[in-house]
Amino acid sequence: MTQNALLIVESETPLIIKSRNADTLQNFVTDHAREIESKIAEHGAVLLRGYKADGDNTLAALFESLWSTPSAYVYRSTPRTNVGNGVYTATEYPKNQEIPMHNENAYQRDWPTRIGFHCVTPADTGGQTPLANVSYVTARLDPAVVSVFRERGVSYVRNYSEFVDLPWQTVFQTDSKSDVEEFCVENDIAFEWTDEGLRTQQVCQGTAIHPENGEELWFNQAQLFHVSSLGPEMAASMIDTFGVRGLPRNAYFGNGEAIPDDVIAHVTHAFEQEKIIFNWLKDDVLLLDNMRFAHGRRPFTGARRVLVSMGRPFSGVTQQ
Repeated sequence: MTQNALLIVESETPLIIKSRNADTLQNFVTDHAREIESKIAEHGAVLLRGYKADGDNTLAALFESLWSTPSAYVYRSTPRTNVGNGVYTATEYPKNQEIPMHNENAYQRDWPTRIGFHCVTPADTGGQTPLANVSYVTARLDPAVVSVFRERGVSYVRNYSEFVDLPWQTVFQTDSKSDVEEFCVENDIAFEWTDEGLRTQQVCQGTAIHPENGEELWFNQAQLFHVSSLGPEMAASMIDTFGVRGLPRNAYFGNGEAIPDDVIAHVTHAFEQEKIIFNWLKDDVLLLDNMRFAHGRRPFTGARRVLVSMGRPFSGVTQQ
């Protein structure tokens, strides 16, 4: 990467690469794809700033230049809008809610190793996308906690209905029950059709080995799915309404045992201790190694619009 082509503004996280000549983002990425991927592999988080973007197609074109066509978002966990060409809106939760730290699709056995964010419109206030180095998070965790999650994995139990959380038609992107059943069988997901809709259960990894550097990393979404993440009052209300078995989502150890609330609190605290905050500027593009860096979302005001693409898939099944 030549110094007349870019300016590395900061060496902290994320590594910020700024345009020296107001080049278009697509031209820059096309000319320096190998160097950009090298920086992502080295630092785990790279922010491209000051380049001329190409609207909603920015991430799709960038992924094509760096890796390949972005992956489709199937077996969904959160509400998003499909913008097209493998580009989606960031999770569409209410503005006043914080989205906890997580690695994308870590509740599945297959996941993207690269994720990109394009800030089309920054929020008026807040709306940052916090980052956390998962290597540091893993090191903060009690080794006994890491060991039990490594050995047992995480069981994700979901109940889909039209009234709470996401309906199964949205999660599986189909109106066909037979298509859902086929997907579940292919992905070793237990399923049961209920009066309310559908119930699924799948055991996935608690930790994962990074395919490039061989490091064991905390890699699951237990702290997002676990009922205690709702807070004591909301959790009690949900259990009273649906019963434990009927909760829209919950997480257990892979052997079916309950994960203690204090373990989830310990994991959440470790992520919070490693949280890194930066402010979005218009047309910033953030590229992450999805295994090495977790992300979240701060509450915000205004018309924040951030788009997301995922790619370079990896199957955790190969590590089992």
